[in-house]
Amino acid sequence: MVFDSPLIPATLVARYKRFLFDAVLEDGTEITGSCPNTGSMRGLTTPGSRIWLSQHDSPTRKYRHMLELVEADGTVVGINTGMPNRLAQEAIEGGKVPQLAGYTVLKREQKYGVNSRIDFLLSAPGRPDAYVEVKNVHFTRQKGLAEFPDTATKRGTKHLEELGDAAQAGRRAVMLYLIQRDDCERLRICADLDPIYFTAFRRAMARGVEAYAIKCRVSEREIIANDMVAIDDWHPAAL
Repeated sequence: MVFDSPLIPATLVARYKRFLFDAVLEDGTEITGSCPNTGSMRGLTTPGSRIWLSQHDSPTRKYRHMLELVEADGTVVGINTGMPNRLAQEAIEGGKVPQLAGYTVLKREQKYGVNSRIDFLLSAPGRPDAYVEVKNVHFTRQKGLAEFPDTATKRGTKHLEELGDAAQAGRRAVMLYLIQRDDCERLRICADLDPIYFTAFRRAMARGVEAYAIKCRVSEREIIANDMVAIDDWHPAAL
């Protein structure tokens, strides 16, 4: 995914109210912009961090600038939660997720479960449909290790339960973790920050849900999901 226009470098002053941030542009202009990530963004909101912004000149927008990237831990991290599905689709269709290769049809936002929509429904003649849920990851506390979630997520737990139901009904159910940074070689489910999700993950794996993780190469020009990474203790045999 190549950004439509060059991103604007700036320095973060503060991120607040989940969806707003203050920053200083390189020419000294102070601005307030929108943050397309309502999560905790743990570890990515340090005042003084180098950031990159997209600019939107539509008269219907209240804020012209949107936060896209943050420099943290010596790497550049994508924080826009509107990107993972787009990045995951590019990776699947480009053959970067070998476990999901060979499907000829990809449909987005298909109804399933209880009042839910699956991110992708993959299908192909002679193959079982694959229900794929995508989760955005950018949290790390240990060098080389990405973690999910970075805070409690009831919605994420619900998705695991519904994928488990799908797997037990004979469908192929897949959780795909999209890591918007390139400095991690493994993913771990974060038991201390959300033990309920951790338990739900282990239960989902035991019920037949598959889980995979792919990391991204992130720069001011583009974000490309292209390298699969291991997930610690995901296989039912390890439970």
